[in-house]
Amino acid sequence: MLTIKDLRVTYGEQIALSIEEPIVIEAGDRVGIIGSNGAGKSTLVKSILGITKYEGTILTNLRQEEISVHLQQNNYVNTMPVKYIIEMVLSVNIKKDNKLQELISYFNFEGCLNKKYAHLSGGEKQRLTIILVLRKDTPLVFFDEVTSGLDFETRQKLMQGLIKWYDGKNTTLCMVSHYYEELEQLVNKLLILEKGHVIAYGTREELFYKYCGKTLYILDNNDKNKEFKKQFKSILAPEHLIALTCDTEEEERNLTELLIHANIDYKRSNSDIEILSINAKAQELAKVEGGSFVENFVA
Repeated sequence: MLTIKDLRVTYGEQIALSIEEPIVIEAGDRVGIIGSNGAGKSTLVKSILGITKYEGTILTNLRQEEISVHLQQNNYVNTMPVKYIIEMVLSVNIKKDNKLQELISYFNFEGCLNKKYAHLSGGEKQRLTIILVLRKDTPLVFFDEVTSGLDFETRQKLMQGLIKWYDGKNTTLCMVSHYYEELEQLVNKLLILEKGHVIAYGTREELFYKYCGKTLYILDNNDKNKEFKKQFKSILAPEHLIALTCDTEEEERNLTELLIHANIDYKRSNSDIEILSINAKAQELAKVEGGSFVENFVA
């Protein structure tokens, strides 16, 4: 569906994005695009859409109208009622479009149709843009920080809405987000960027095994729990956590028994995206720099 090769984006003398190895996105993929601020996430999306000038090759069998995108910033006329914005952007009549009516109902947006755009809350503006994107029903959809700036409850409701809407559909999704727990609910592949370069790309399962091992046991970082780092291999984690990795079922059984016996709370995971990304960045950057990385590294 989409192949990116030898892509390079520069702003003056600064390299904003450099992709050397081909990145292939297949039909039905759900790709999470993650990285620090300035990593090149939005630049990548804009390059694919043709908004940003780039060198290299972006191949796709899709026409421009078969790709839709939710960008971080969307500007509409503040004084215009929302229903007219919807009809103008989509070139439809709400009363005659059953699919659009279904989306408006699905996202509980009926009460916003007569509001002026300036009077919408942040969550309502996000729901408006999501409705516009979903109504286009394109084979490839980009969401760029779709829940950014929203409170936790609003973020959860929007994400659950997206997950349910796309359940069972073959739509290809590319989601830029720094909320790892949201990506864990939706994506099957990860593209990790840092300082304009690709750190890793692949399925969550293969990347997790490569950078984290078979299984992780995640504990609170306190003096009592640090004792387990002397008995089991640990990898990098956010400062408030300890991540112990097990490569065999026997190691898992031994660690589980010890944790239960010591009455210690833990989370067992083979998909934690945040810890995966921290270790992927550290290990790949260490290869480039030819040195080791420190244990308290935090992305």
